[in-house]
Amino acid sequence: MAAPTKKNASSACVIPGGFTVLSLKYRTNSTAQHQLCVKEHRVRAQTSEHRPPDRTLFVLNVPPYCSQSVVKDLFSQFGPVQHVELSEKPGAAEDKHPDLSPYFTPEQKQCFKVAYVVFKHSSGVAAAKAHPYDSPLIVSTKEKQVHTGLKKWIREYTQSFIKPELLQKAVDDFVSQYDKRKEEEAELQKKEAEEQQEDEEGWVKVTKGGKGIKSRPHSEAANQRALQKEHNKKKRKELLNFYTWQHRNSKREHIAELRRKFEEDKQRIALLRAQRKFRPY
Repeated sequence: MAAPTKKNASSACVIPGGFTVLSLKYRTNSTAQHQLCVKEHRVRAQTSEHRPPDRTLFVLNVPPYCSQSVVKDLFSQFGPVQHVELSEKPGAAEDKHPDLSPYFTPEQKQCFKVAYVVFKHSSGVAAAKAHPYDSPLIVSTKEKQVHTGLKKWIREYTQSFIKPELLQKAVDDFVSQYDKRKEEEAELQKKEAEEQQEDEEGWVKVTKGGKGIKSRPHSEAANQRALQKEHNKKKRKELLNFYTWQHRNSKREHIAELRRKFEEDKQRIALLRAQRKFRPY
């Protein structure tokens, strides 16, 4: 990384690449100082509603002890923050499932991360980029303390215990939603099977939908029947003309069948001529 260039003591620190360097301290009296690199998030190939380009701030080098709530509190001084997204590396926004229970989510990896801070107004991004380098952001204050080290481990260990009644309720809700979803899928498949059911002659009733209605794709039952027919057809033709004598015999049988049909057609034409019903022209 190139050395930051500062015009004066109260100006923002901008480095090559368009990043603004913000200083970060754990406490006010801490001697160690950390640096965050921020930049307005603009990616042409990525169009996400969760990361609007004019209100999203891209943050690099976020320490492991900074959670989503901590990052939100840090950047709230520049303007109201809508939401914060933490990721191990830059990339497209991941589609999260809101129905997942918090008790079954995978554990987050403890490492330096990148953050996407989405402000409610575009002025928040400009204020963060114009923040002076010599005015560090404070992580842990008296009002909002952020624990690290042994205190953090003890706090996380105590929070890892789950009350049995809450866990049981989460499991029951998940099972009930799963059963309901399976019942809806079974009902839909049953309805499609009834609509795609063949009559005695092998015909399937096809109805035309109203104006603007999209055509319904083939049901799973219809697809299975088609695959089974193709499988049976291939099985009947399996090794039919594998040997030379098989190919010669099938050729001879085909010629005999054509001759037989030709004789039948000659007899039919002769009968029509006798009845004066044969008019080829």
